[in-house]
Parts: sequence; structure tokens; C-alpha cells
Amino acid sequence: MEDPTFREFFGDRMPQQSPQRVQGVGSGVIVNADGYILTNHHVVDGALDIQVELTDNRSFKAKLVGSDQPSDLAVLKIEAQNLPTLFLGDSDKVRVGRFCAARLVTQWVSDRTVTSGIISAKGRQTGLSDGSFEDFLQTDAAINRGNSGGALVNTNGELVGINSQILSPSGGNIGIGFAIPSNMAKAVMDQLLKTGKVRRGMLGVSIQPVDADLAASLDLPAARGAIVTQVSPTGPAEKAGIKRGDVIVGINNQPVG
Repeated sequence: MEDPTFREFFGDRMPQQSPQRVQGVGSGVIVNADGYILTNHHVVDGALDIQVELTDNRSFKAKLVGSDQPSDLAVLKIEAQNLPTLFLGDSDKVRVGRFCAARLVTQWVSDRTVTSGIISAKGRQTGLSDGSFEDFLQTDAAINRGNSGGALVNTNGELVGINSQILSPSGGNIGIGFAIPSNMAKAVMDQLLKTGKVRRGMLGVSIQPVDADLAASLDLPAARGAIVTQVSPTGPAEKAGIKRGDVIVGINNQPVG
């Protein structure tokens, strides 16, 4: 507001801009009795103050332990007793076509519902980042903005995913939601608890799946594996002798589908 044009009109009575306090809402999952909570990075990103309200109406100020933008995960800590916790299940055992439930917390926070749906795909990417750390479970369980960071549970009541994103042209739920697998969430959480940040290894290649047409053009016996489309100069893959056009069909005796 130091523009001389404004001062010409208003003089010393220029209108003052007040700082705006913006509030957001999201969900989280208490994963152990010590008060550690898993949520999304984008839920707490830039937050100056984080308040956690439990289902029994208790409210606590939360400390941000660590946050990881590439995986869209964050860990919070509250000091509380008698906390309800959710057991982390094995997301690798989730099968397409199985029912799961999403915990939904609406904008008014106090309204809580549970919606059910089916896992329709695994290993999905949404393209909102570079895809390096995207390995989403896709579900048609209703996920909305207030549910970011909330729980996706299987029929045994185990946490198998952290709700993260929806695909929608309007911003509302159209039955296409994406959750971060619990195994990825646990790996990220363990590092955040230990060091406050996440360190990752880098292979140094770009890849794409081998489909039927590509397999036929390369004279491969089956449409499986990943073809190397680019190798980073001086990266680990180049030093190991991997070249553009190589097809990776297995790693450490584990087949690459």
C-alpha cells in the first residue's frame, strides 16, 4: 500500500491491510499409543498452528515431527493418554476387487461418517508430481477434501492406506479416490520419527512398462518387465552398465511384472 497513487487519493488515511488468518481442515490416523499421527503433507504444509480434535471431543495442540512432500505424508505428535489407535495392515496383501472403507471427516469436523468402496487398482499414478513416489491404491470409497490424511481400512479394521487425492473436474467426489499404501506410509513414518526427514536411493533411470506391442517389436517372449528409456549420466545405473533400451525383467531374483 505504499503506491503513491493510493497516497494521492487517501493521504495519511490510507486503508491498512490486516493479516488474514486462513484455516484448513483434514484428517489423520493415530497409529500408536504414544500419540503419533499420520496425515498428508498438504494438510499441514505451511501451518503455523495445528489442532487435533479426537472423536471423543478432546482437543490437543499437535507438534509437526516431520513432513515429506514427495510422498505427501506427514507425522504429528500429541501429548495425550487413552488414545484409540489403528493397526497398520500390510497394503501389499490388498487385492483388487476387495472392499475397503474410508473414514470421512467433513468440513465441520464434528460430522464423521464412514463410506465403503472397492479397491479398483493398485500402483496408480495421478501425474500431480513427477511420479517417482506415487504408488496409489485407487478406490471408489467417497474421499473428499476434509478426508485428506484419513484412514482407508480393510474389512479386518486394519489401516491399508492414507487418503490423499481425488480425481474430479469439479472438486467433488465422483468415485475416483487415491490412497497412499500403508507400507509406504510406515516406511516414510519410520524415517521421519528417526531423523525428521526422508532419504531415498536413486537408480538413475527412466522406465516405461513393456506392453504387448513393445514386446513384439523387441522380440521378447512375454509382455512383462520395464524398458529403460533414459539413463542419467554418472548415475548408479550408468556405472553399473545399464543402457537405454535394456529391459529389466527381474531384480534380486524377484520378477518385474
